[in-house]
Amino acid sequence: RIHHDPSLVCPAWVGESVLHSPFSSFSGKKARTFDLEAMFEQTRRTAVERSRKVLGKKRECSQLMHLKTLLSILYLKIPMEVPMFMKYLIFKIFPCREAACSESEGSSDEELTGPSVQSQTSAQGPAEDTDDDDEDDEFIGPPLPPGFKDSDDDNDNDDTEEEDTNPVKKIPDSHEITLQHGTKTVSALGLDPSGARLITGGYDYDVKFWDFAGMDASLQAFRSLQPCECHQIKSLQYSSTGDVILVVSGNSQAKVLDRDGFPVMECIKGDQYIVDMTNTKGHTAMLNSGCWHPKIKEEFLTCSNDGTVRTWDVNNEKKHKSVFKPRSVQGKRVIPTTCTYSRDGKLIAAGCQDGSIQIWDRNMSVSQVHTKFHCRQAHAPGTDTSCLTFSYDGTVLASRGGDDTLKIWDIRQFKKPLNSAERLPSFFPMTDCCFSPDDKILVTGTSVKKGGGSGKLFFFYRETFQKLYEIEVTDASVVRCLWHPKLNQIMVGTGNGLAKVYYDPVKSQRGAKLCVVKTKRKERQAETLTQDYIITPHALPMFREPRQRSTRKQLEKDRLDPMKSHKPEPPVAGPGRGGRVGTHGGTLSSYIVKNIALDKTDDSNPREAILRHAKEAEENPYWVAPAYAKTQPKTVFAEVEPEDDETDKPEWKKRKI
Repeated sequence: RIHHDPSLVCPAWVGESVLHSPFSSFSGKKARTFDLEAMFEQTRRTAVERSRKVLGKKRECSQLMHLKTLLSILYLKIPMEVPMFMKYLIFKIFPCREAACSESEGSSDEELTGPSVQSQTSAQGPAEDTDDDDEDDEFIGPPLPPGFKDSDDDNDNDDTEEEDTNPVKKIPDSHEITLQHGTKTVSALGLDPSGARLITGGYDYDVKFWDFAGMDASLQAFRSLQPCECHQIKSLQYSSTGDVILVVSGNSQAKVLDRDGFPVMECIKGDQYIVDMTNTKGHTAMLNSGCWHPKIKEEFLTCSNDGTVRTWDVNNEKKHKSVFKPRSVQGKRVIPTTCTYSRDGKLIAAGCQDGSIQIWDRNMSVSQVHTKFHCRQAHAPGTDTSCLTFSYDGTVLASRGGDDTLKIWDIRQFKKPLNSAERLPSFFPMTDCCFSPDDKILVTGTSVKKGGGSGKLFFFYRETFQKLYEIEVTDASVVRCLWHPKLNQIMVGTGNGLAKVYYDPVKSQRGAKLCVVKTKRKERQAETLTQDYIITPHALPMFREPRQRSTRKQLEKDRLDPMKSHKPEPPVAGPGRGGRVGTHGGTLSSYIVKNIALDKTDDSNPREAILRHAKEAEENPYWVAPAYAKTQPKTVFAEVEPEDDETDKPEWKKRKI
């Protein structure tokens, strides 16, 4: 007979069946019968259910992986807004889910029994198979909200298309902060390459250091100094590494400071009695401009009123490296008013007072007169070209002239400007122009007279020189402008002592965004009592003494009191000085003076003191009477004449009192 295994779960029990044991005739009992088809059907259903669970877990893992991919793309798109949240989702939650999915897959592979999924699906029908395959092919991952994918892509495409068609959207001018440098013109601006620190210099001889990460909403500079004493600051610039600062002022010697403002080197002054400027070691007249080499961190460039452009090495302050001498058409010396390097550092350009722009090859000989490129009539003769700057691609040169123009040049075709903009007033010899980080926009500022309106910042499209946008900065001239490529923020120096920073919370990075979110620090005033007072609570108010809460106010009051603020005379030591006689002198004169001072005779009535000796003088004359004994024995006194009446005299004869 077939023995029954109690551990086997029977899907169906049948009492009477055609299946009998061959040994039933011997035992006389009926054996248990089983429906094998029902058992196989139940086992197949159990295997199908388990297979569906395994497929559901696999589907869930694939959906989690798809969601992780979407979130990583979103994390790359908006790295500044929610970075910690994204990192937590991507790197904390999903690895755990993946591990759980892998474990479930391993366990499911072991537990998978029954017919294969392929046979199961084929048993259900070919139509269902094709539908499932189509669904798997069409949709992978979690279901997205309706219209999510299309709207995201459309918005991204619309934004990029709008920025490409409208470059004004790239200008970060939605927000601004104002840094108060002083009251006079801010003539120099400088930002280090990382954008962490800003330096400003002005006509008030001051150089101020601003740290965006260390400032709060009060916007105060952390250091102020006068590196060139009583000379106006012409130019400030950080080196390519940001560890030193070039300071160009109104004297003939440029200085290099470190990041904290301490001097590193000072250029030597040349001999002004030498005619050939090549043979002197440094500049002999006022500096006009200067800049660092973009690739070599130890080299910088200066130009001066002595008619030379010189390169220097920070490690050698005793002599310049090379000299470039701009010349006019007649071969005479001309004064360079601005100078700059090309982006690769191979060319040196200078704008001169005769309106020319001259460019030399930096790698030529020590003394170079002949230019590699030049344009003799770039700007009006007799005007100061205030700025030269190369584009980031290195093929275009922009010049800001003192003839109220802004021009752009192709140095390969240097005879005629590519484009020009006019009616841009410039009253300062250091009015700036600069390119945007994407090299498509050119920026410059305009000057205004006092009470003549507002100074503006103009934005021109590089290709067509069409005016795209303008910003009214303040009611004074706009002198300096700087568009930092990493921060995507615009710094502006004005004629009334302000340094403004324009930024956009979305498009800009760090910089001004770091300090505007910090609240102002409260000032700590240490209040100390000058002295302890015993206060009687029942005394009348008229007898109460005012409580002194701080020493500062009391010192200010004492300073106004001439008696308290008078310094007492120190005691005299030695023979005496300053009109004062020493109390214990060793000389005879000091002894006599001391005895005279100790004489205590009281001559309170001098007339009585004199008449005391009158009788003795009359009886025994000694000094005056014997001389007149024969000639004038009787004393004759002068008669007092009556005062004349001056009322009858004319005015010019009357005695003036």
